[in-house]
Amino acid sequence: MARRLLRAAAPVLVAVLALAGCATTTAHKAGTPADVDKQGFVSGDGSTKTWPVGDRKGPVALSGTDFEGTAVDVADWRGKVVVVNTWYANCPPCRSEAPDLAKVANEYKSQGVEFVGVNGTDDKGAAEAFQSRFAIPYPSIADTKGTAVAALQGTVPVNAVPTTVFLDKDGHVAARVVGSVEASTVAAIVDGLVAEGADGSASPAASPAASAAQ
Repeated sequence: MARRLLRAAAPVLVAVLALAGCATTTAHKAGTPADVDKQGFVSGDGSTKTWPVGDRKGPVALSGTDFEGTAVDVADWRGKVVVVNTWYANCPPCRSEAPDLAKVANEYKSQGVEFVGVNGTDDKGAAEAFQSRFAIPYPSIADTKGTAVAALQGTVPVNAVPTTVFLDKDGHVAARVVGSVEASTVAAIVDGLVAEGADGSASPAASPAASAAQ
């Protein structure tokens, strides 16, 4: 009798566990901060921090080779605003934000804004499949040895994947978003940084658009 009851209850138990898994996934996509065991990342909540010009650290020495074998060095982009994004292909928030990052990168290319990814997890095939799927228009450093992330960590904490770091025209860290980032947030911060040195603007922290993004 007990065995028959257990067999009858098994499908119900499976259904309950499946629903529980969906609920966890939904909460994560909604941005609920949570450690994700054995997934290679700690989810962030999308929080944004900006630094006034006088409080910025750097310049960041970030270099490496992208997945196509081309050398990348942010020092070559001094005088330009640079957006650095950490990611990997099997990271749900990375996939969520990828279309927004690609959109803003394309929109701001004519203004000299450079984007670069940092991926310390994927092999060439997985990384390039992700870049192709989301039409990513900028290179990503293949950081299997962790040297690129270490360079960032030396200047600004990068405790989650994805994290997006914004460098001003001098290569100093001007802003950071921990977790999935939206196009409007990227655009607001980049607008403030592009304006610096052009019209006497102070910092993205003083920009109404950037403040609204926090």
